[in-house]
Amino acid sequence: MNSVYIQSSSPVDNIITSPAETSHRNRAKRAGTIQVVEFILGNDMFAIDLFDTREVITQTEVTPLPNTPPYLKGIIDLRGSITTIIDLKDLMHISAESKGKKNSRIIVLDRSITSKPVGILVDDVFSVTTYSQDDIDKENTSARDTHRDIIGVIRKKTKSVGEKDKSDLVLWLDIRKMIEKIEADL
Repeated sequence: MNSVYIQSSSPVDNIITSPAETSHRNRAKRAGTIQVVEFILGNDMFAIDLFDTREVITQTEVTPLPNTPPYLKGIIDLRGSITTIIDLKDLMHISAESKGKKNSRIIVLDRSITSKPVGILVDDVFSVTTYSQDDIDKENTSARDTHRDIIGVIRKKTKSVGEKDKSDLVLWLDIRKMIEKIEADL
């Protein structure tokens, strides 16, 4: 399993996964928890499995590719490796602009997902979070039975000062299925 390097100025700064942490995460996964990278697209929160990512980088200059679908933003040179960049908002037909300051990031996907280096462009990366299976609703959003690429809906418990506990919803995306659908365009 690859180490995950997160390089950004967001709350996930300088997260590096060591082999010892990876083995801890494997035990946690077996114990009924999942770890996800949470990010923002438009005004909504989304997540993908942490183990489907390699690193998070700040957005860099993207060289456009002619005659490609609109969601293929182009390519970048990432430390000597040509990496294809997919605009996840375009792919998912999300037109809303994110509120507040936009800190676009590129989540570089693990090579186990695609045969070529691929990164997904998102409005901002929020955090790396561990959830229990009890926090996830998979019943109403099964990606197997629909055209939607959603594994489940995560209930993220939040609490504001002086308020009761509340839950924000985070859509857990099946990034493997999404990439599989567009593999021919990459």
